[in-house]
Amino acid sequence: MAVDNASIMTQTMNDLPSGLNAEDLVDIYANMVLIRTLDERIWAMNRQGKAAIVASSQGHEAAQLASVWALRHHAKDYFCFTYYRDLAVTVSQGLTPTEALLGFLAKEGEPMSGARQFPQHGAIPDRKVINISNVVATHISHAVGWALAAKMRGEPTVVAAYMGDGATSQGEVHEAMNFASVMKLPVVFIVENNKYAISVPQHRQMNVTEVSSRAVGYGMPGVTVDGTDVVASYAACAEAVERAARGEGPSLVELDVERYLPHTSDDDDSVYRAKEEIDEARKRDPLAKLKALLQSAGLMTDERDAELRESARREVDAATDAAEAAPFPPDDDVLERVFEEVG
Repeated sequence: MAVDNASIMTQTMNDLPSGLNAEDLVDIYANMVLIRTLDERIWAMNRQGKAAIVASSQGHEAAQLASVWALRHHAKDYFCFTYYRDLAVTVSQGLTPTEALLGFLAKEGEPMSGARQFPQHGAIPDRKVINISNVVATHISHAVGWALAAKMRGEPTVVAAYMGDGATSQGEVHEAMNFASVMKLPVVFIVENNKYAISVPQHRQMNVTEVSSRAVGYGMPGVTVDGTDVVASYAACAEAVERAARGEGPSLVELDVERYLPHTSDDDDSVYRAKEEIDEARKRDPLAKLKALLQSAGLMTDERDAELRESARREVDAATDAAEAAPFPPDDDVLERVFEEVG
């Protein structure tokens, strides 16, 4: 039976979840275009030998941006505990393209760690982003600890703890989720499931088809939605954020996404997945899906899309020039913020 995609999209636009409107969707799309352009530039700079290592967010953008918009609209205050693939989260939280590139090029002025860590790691509390370690899943316990402190202080903070599907196979995640549920902490566990833990497919990691099914074991709600669909992702995250904000405890939101590039720039994914698989995954490109939705509602034209892409290219070009011109950090402060200074 033929399916009228335009009718489905129009119906979706007429039935947006609470707090999400057409202006939001246009804004999210503009952010998507900028972040995809930036991500592509970072990847290219790695291939030029300028960026040491890159973990691409391509395919994850809708999930990440939808979650941030849900936090903005449904929490009085919030913090994002990100993982290494969350470029869309950090940029939407105020990390500029120049600052992002300073991190990937390890240049002076990088705000998260002073260019002393893996890119996108460190903390910028004034922009509500924390990612302390590149060790998989350790930040989930940190996120739960932050939520516990907020509850003890009576602060209206919701904590979003982001992770990939591979992280859910770490024991620390189970401990963190169990503790958060027992203590009814205001945490939203967000799993960006691209179905690979580096080279290990999901069916080799776990004997469940949906990570969210594990939520019942911790006594919390769990849901799986299409993470390449902004509206569906927003609705799921918003419900979880509202529950946390009401003091009802944590939720597990699994966002089904795609990873279009290797795990990192040091990985060769051709040895464990076929090109045809990636080609099929690209049919779910979140940018193409949101553009089609906006066009069906008369909110986007090809001309306006071209303008957004040209604007993003110019912004990323300027950021590239600034980052490349920046100096490397001095070596005389390499131990600052590592050891306590007494005296």
